[in-house]
Amino acid sequence: MQVIDVSADDEARPAFAQGSRPALRADGRSLDTAPRRLGRLIATPATTPIDVLQQIYQRDGYVWLKGLLSRQHVLNFRARVFTELRGLTRPGTPPGQGLANAAVRPKDQVNRELMAFVRSAAFEGFCAQPNLVGLMDQFLGGLSYLHKRKILRHTLPKTGVATPAHYDLIYLRGGTDRVVTAWIPIGDTPAIMGGLCYLEGSHRKGVELEAEFSAKSETLSPEERISAYNKNMIEGGWVSKNLPEMAERFDTRWLIADYEAGDVVLHSPYMIHASTTNEDPEGRIRLSTDIRYQNVNDEIDARWGNHWSLDDML
Repeated sequence: MQVIDVSADDEARPAFAQGSRPALRADGRSLDTAPRRLGRLIATPATTPIDVLQQIYQRDGYVWLKGLLSRQHVLNFRARVFTELRGLTRPGTPPGQGLANAAVRPKDQVNRELMAFVRSAAFEGFCAQPNLVGLMDQFLGGLSYLHKRKILRHTLPKTGVATPAHYDLIYLRGGTDRVVTAWIPIGDTPAIMGGLCYLEGSHRKGVELEAEFSAKSETLSPEERISAYNKNMIEGGWVSKNLPEMAERFDTRWLIADYEAGDVVLHSPYMIHASTTNEDPEGRIRLSTDIRYQNVNDEIDARWGNHWSLDDML
């Protein structure tokens, strides 16, 4: 493999100038607590050689691929989703804009439509686009396997909804730890809309946390050991809901980004990540999917062999 220097000094990593940091919140807490606790993700062109992408992934725990997918295809798919999830968007506006309807639909109706859509051929095709699958085959060193359980998330603006900090292996302990998450923003997603943020360097901390969990769980049954909800895990499997405190405790930064349609982020199953609340001033709905790939020859977590549902306890 060609060895290329992908090192990056801390001083060279993107930070925020005084007064330029966006006002981000999660679980009622502001991330704008100290300049040194908030930074920017580093983008990588999708045309970068695969061996360099692998080195960046190993170094940083993530690779933010700019423009891997067709922008227009992603925007068209955003419109298709909101057309199928009837009544979520403002009447009289193009569905692709994703402007939230002031009239809130009953949650159970939206959930039924959402669970139907993730089972559709249209959604499967979006998650298995040839350029994405081709990249994953190379990235994983063989034929890639796309987990059947694929998650489609929509976050309404001004609702206070955010994903607490966690690392994905908590929910994938029944298989290999070489699984790779692909997070895809479906539409332009500036940081203010609550896209994923990553705790810098935390893929190494995730390995430590998982080792500590394994040591504590030797007496548990096999079913309990792979569960994210057993007695040795924080409630719900989350590492923390207090994002500012985590950055202080681990002496690191939350990295944010202004994502665009066509971008894909690959991240390690040990990488701690979260989302902030959607505070978009235009009232747009944040739409994204997170899907998992692994080498088809590695052990597969059988619990991920079913379609995603809101009551599957994963």
